[in-house]
Amino acid sequence: MNKIKILLVDDELDILEIVSYNLLQEGYDIITASNGKEAVTLAEKYHPQLILLDIMMPEMGGIEACKIIRKNKVLDNTIIVFFSAKGADYDQIIGFEAGADDYITKPIKPKVLISKIKGLLRRTKSEKATNLKFSSIEINRSTYGVIINNKSFTFPKKEFELIYLLASNPNTIVTREKIMSSVWGEKIIVGGRTIDVHIRKIREKIGSKFIETVKGVGYKFNTNEV
Repeated sequence: MNKIKILLVDDELDILEIVSYNLLQEGYDIITASNGKEAVTLAEKYHPQLILLDIMMPEMGGIEACKIIRKNKVLDNTIIVFFSAKGADYDQIIGFEAGADDYITKPIKPKVLISKIKGLLRRTKSEKATNLKFSSIEINRSTYGVIINNKSFTFPKKEFELIYLLASNPNTIVTREKIMSSVWGEKIIVGGRTIDVHIRKIREKIGSKFIETVKGVGYKFNTNEV
């Protein structure tokens, strides 16, 4: 059985050593890089299941590296997690807009970090490849793709999970709390605008008619519009 590959990217050697040691003890295959440029090269070579990515690094920062990796279709299902001391809402929103699946703020105890990584990998593994199909739109769980009137769209993981969640509950209001717990997990704390940012990016691709905003409550996927 192949081991799960995790790419750790940080310009602080002591962090790489501590996190690597703890993940190796859990049986993961660990690859390390000290800057974003090296991270892009190693991601394309080894196709890791998860990348833990610092933001402030020499040569190429984490945000730029994340954007480049997200353009590589081979790495569509790779989980990208920012691991940074920059913990403001603004910084997290930039990270999610770049295509990250999660954002973890330093400092954090190694055991807690490992627990979060396990949770992300576990949720990904348990997802079922069940497609959703309506009159003019098909949502493909296995490819993270959406087809509307024979036109294909692809999404980063969190954006896809959000639209999939809404479409799995057609014509039903899905509260912001439900979205947060289902897409990001109950123990993950992110900025209040995170959901809005992801909804906006989805609408930029497929238009605004499919997802209705229910002000102060949540969002609804309208089958009347498909």
